[in-house]
Formats: sequence, C-alpha cells, structure tokens
Amino acid sequence: MTSGDPGSAGDSAPAGAGASLADALVGLQELTRRLRRDCPWDREQTARTIVPHTVEEAYEVADAANAGDPAKLLDELGDLLFQTYFLSLLLEEQGEGDLEAVARTVHAKLVRRHPHVFGDAEADSAGRVRERWEAIKTEQEGRAGIFHDVPESLPGLLHARKVQRRAAAVGFDWPGLEGPLAKMREELDEIEAELARAGRPAPETEPDPRVFAELGDLLFTVVNVARVANVDPELALRATSRRFVERVELAERLAGEAGETWAELDLDAQEQWYARAKERLGSAPRS
Repeated sequence: MTSGDPGSAGDSAPAGAGASLADALVGLQELTRRLRRDCPWDREQTARTIVPHTVEEAYEVADAANAGDPAKLLDELGDLLFQTYFLSLLLEEQGEGDLEAVARTVHAKLVRRHPHVFGDAEADSAGRVRERWEAIKTEQEGRAGIFHDVPESLPGLLHARKVQRRAAAVGFDWPGLEGPLAKMREELDEIEAELARAGRPAPETEPDPRVFAELGDLLFTVVNVARVANVDPELALRATSRRFVERVELAERLAGEAGETWAELDLDAQEQWYARAKERLGSAPRS
C-alpha cells in the first residue's frame, strides 16, 4: 500500500486496534437502533427535532476543548458521535443513505480536498491548505457563487466570519491587521454619533433603525479583526462571558462575607467588590 493510498492512514495503528475500534463503533450503531426501536422518546424524533441537540452537543465539545479538559472532551465527543449515528439512522429509514454512506462520503471528500497529502499538489502552510480547500470546493464540486452553502442557521458571529472567509477566498480581504482595526475605529465613531443623536431608548422598545444598522456594522468589523487575528469570535465571547459570571459571583460572595448584600449596593460599591474579585481570580484568561 503506497503512501498516496487513502487506506494507508491507519497503517501505523497497533495490531488489534482496528478490530477493537470496529467493535466499539458497531456496538454504538446497534445501541442506536435499539433506542430508536424501543425508547418512546427516540421513536418520535425527526432530523428537525434532533438537530438542535446536535448543535448543543457541538458547543459542549467546544467548551470542553476550550477549557483544556480532556476527560470532559472525551465525554462530549461521545455525545456528538451519537448524534451522527442517530441522524444517519434517520437517513437510512428514509432510504437516503446510512452510516456507511456517511463515512464513505466524508472519506472521499477529505481525500479529494487534500491533494497535497494524497496527490502531487504542494501546500507548505496552513494558509495555503485553506486556499486550496476553497478552490477545490469551487472547481471540483460545482459550487456556484462566492457565498455558497453558508448556513443561515449559524450563530451571528460565526455566520459573519464564514461570509468574510468566503470573500477572502476570492481575494477580497485586508492585507493585514491595520485595515480592519482602522475600520473598527471608524465604525465605533459612527455608532457613538448615532447613539448621541438617538439617545437611550425606553426599555423593551424598538431600537432606532440607524443605531441598529451601525451597531451591526461595528460587530461585523469586530468579527473581521478576530478572523484576521485567528480568533474564533464565538469562543472568545463565550470565554469573556464566563469570566464575567465568575467575577460577579465572587464579588457577590465577597460582599456577603463582609455582611453586605451586593445587589443592594450602589454602583460604586459594586464596582469595588468586582475589582477585588477580578484581582482574586486574575485578569488573564485561564486555559
């Protein structure tokens, strides 16, 4: 078997590892069929009802990876794998494919999109691999248009990054960080001007349309900065939200230990406790 043969990917596996893996995967497939047959809840599910759970499991995988928790990642990957098995079983019931077809399809796709591994093409950097990846999808897979197959169901931050990546794939991109940073400052000035004009709206009312538009522009440019800096904006925002929650909860606890009720304090006092909590936890993000 040559190095260019896709089947050689597992040649270095220890003896018996393949059989053990096959047993585990077939066992999970049989379990999935049993649940679909015998569990009242599983019998009622469709792809539309399952996909929200799939998305949730994907985020839990991301959280575990971002937290650097291997045990949690192992557990969450199992949950996500089960989602793949279950959705594949639904396809099989419809006569539209099965788990084997899913595996063979992605296998063929990955081989096709890695000619620098399984063919004669060259790609000496991760950036070049991504360029080739996008070109192959357009040239070989018949995808029309710059923004082909960008799911509307993606969270807003990820959707923005996806469309920006598609634009960058055809050369419509900043050459460095200076451009998106300058654009972000420009958009910040514009939203400040619109907020000064419109004022603060009453709670639970429609936003000013110009404020709405300018804030969207600002968020889009922030995502662009994140993309150029190789930062996943969704994960970065979630990490910041998590740190904020930890700090506020600690501030409340510290105030309580001092005999004060944090929620009843004025803003200046709350800020003082928050600063102490931030100092206690450390301002740098934790891995």
